[in-house]
Amino acid sequence: MNWAVMIPLIIFLLSIFVVGFWSSRYIKSSNNFLQEYFLGSRELGGFILAMTMIATYGSASSFIGGPGVAYTQGLAWVLLAMAQVATGYFVLMILGKKFAIYARKYEAITLIDFLRKRYRSKGVAIFSAISIIIFLFSAMTAQWVGGARLIESLTGLNYTSALFIFAVAVLVYVVIGGFRAVALTDTIQGVVMVGGTLIILIGTIIAGGGISNIMSDLIAENPNLVSPFGHDGSLTPAYVSSFWILVGVGVVALPQVTVRAMSYKSSKAMHRALITGTIVVGFIMLGMHLIGVFARPILPGIEVGDSVMPLITLEVLPPWLAGIVLAAPMAAIMSTVDSLLLLVSSTVVKDVYLNYVKPTASDKQVKRITIGVTTLLGVLVFALALSPPDLLIWLNLFAFGGLEAAFIWPVIMGLYWSRGNKHGALASMVVGVGTYILIHTFSPNVFGVHTVVFPIILSFIAFVAVSLITKDQSISTENQVNA
Repeated sequence: MNWAVMIPLIIFLLSIFVVGFWSSRYIKSSNNFLQEYFLGSRELGGFILAMTMIATYGSASSFIGGPGVAYTQGLAWVLLAMAQVATGYFVLMILGKKFAIYARKYEAITLIDFLRKRYRSKGVAIFSAISIIIFLFSAMTAQWVGGARLIESLTGLNYTSALFIFAVAVLVYVVIGGFRAVALTDTIQGVVMVGGTLIILIGTIIAGGGISNIMSDLIAENPNLVSPFGHDGSLTPAYVSSFWILVGVGVVALPQVTVRAMSYKSSKAMHRALITGTIVVGFIMLGMHLIGVFARPILPGIEVGDSVMPLITLEVLPPWLAGIVLAAPMAAIMSTVDSLLLLVSSTVVKDVYLNYVKPTASDKQVKRITIGVTTLLGVLVFALALSPPDLLIWLNLFAFGGLEAAFIWPVIMGLYWSRGNKHGALASMVVGVGTYILIHTFSPNVFGVHTVVFPIILSFIAFVAVSLITKDQSISTENQVNA
C-alpha cells in the first residue's frame, strides 16, 4: 500500500466524518426531524447550494466513467460532456422560485410530496416511489462501483474489500448527519473537485509534452480521435445533439437535483448558486474529460476505461500530491452516493411508510425507521455492486434517462399548466418509463438519437392528451396553495 497516497485520502475521509458528527447535533435539537434530516431545515446559502448541486451531479460518471469513455472516444466525448454546463442553470431557472414556493406551502419534503399534493393522486405517488427506488438503485450501484474501483487501484486491496471500506465510510456520515451533513460535505467535496481537476489537467498536459504535442500524437494514432464523431465515427450528429437532452435540459427532472431547489433559504442564495454552479460545472466537465483524452498518448493500451483517472494521476503527479488530488474523484463519488442514498431513504420512509403504512408513527419511531432503512439500503446496494459492469457510466446514464422519462413533465407541467391533472401525470409517467425500458432493451438509439428522446416526447403527448380528454379533477396549483 502506498501510504504517501493514502494518508491524504484518510485525512479527507476523517474530515467528512467530523462534519457528519457535527451535523447530528441539529438532528437531535430539531423540532421537525423529517425536515431537518431530509432537507436541512431549508437553510442552504448560495455557495453551499451551488456546491451541493454540483457535487451531487458531478458523480463517478464525471470523474471515473466520463474520462474513461473520453479516453476511448476522443474529443467527441468532451463535446457531449459540455452539455452538462447548462444543468444548474436549467434546474434553478425552470424550478427555482416557483418550485420552492409551492414546496414550502405544500410542506413538501420530497419530490413525491409535491407530486402527491399537486395531483392529489395515490397512483402518481406510488408510481413515483417505484420509479425512484428502481432507477436510483441503478445509479447508486454505479457510484459504489466507482468508489470501490478507486480504492482498489490505490491500495491494492481486492474489489470486495475496497467496496466494503467505501460502503462503511459513506454510511457512517449519512446515517448520523442527514441532509445537512450531505450538503456541508458536498461543499468540501466540491472545492476538492475543482482543485483536483485543475492539478490533474496541468500535470497531464506537462507529462504529454504540451497540448500541441498531445494533439499530434492523437492524430497520428487515429484522426477520428480529434473529430466530433468519435474514434469510429459512431457519434452521429443526431446522437450528439439528442444527448444534450439527457445530460442538459432533462436534468431538471432528476429527483436528487430537484430536491436541492426545495432547500435554499432565499432568492438571493438561489441567484448566487445559479451563477456559481454554471461556472464550476463548466470547468469540471471540460477539465475532467480533456484529461481522459490527453491521457491516451501518455498511457496507451488501458483496457478498463474506469481505471484511466487513478492511473493517470499516479503517473503524472508525485505520490503525496496524487493522494490529495485523488480525493477529487472520491469526493465526486461520495457526494453523489450520499444524496442518492438519502433520497431513496426519504422515498421509502416519508412517501411510502408514513403515508400508506403507519401515518401515526411517533417521532421516535420515525427516527428509528429512517436510520434502519438508510442502513439497509446501503447494505442492498453493496450486494448489487459486488458484480460490477465494465463501464459504470452506462449504468448511471440508464438511471438518469429512466428518471427523466418519468418525472420531467409531471414536474414542469405541474408548475406551469394548471389544466394538467392526475390522469395526465400518471399516463405521462407510465408511457415515459415503459417506452424508455422497451426502447433501451430492444432498439436503443432509434433513428440515431439517444434512447431518452422518444420516451420524453411520447410522455409529453400522453400528459397533454390525457389531461385534455379527462375530467379535470386536479385543481390548479394556485387554488391548491390557497386552499
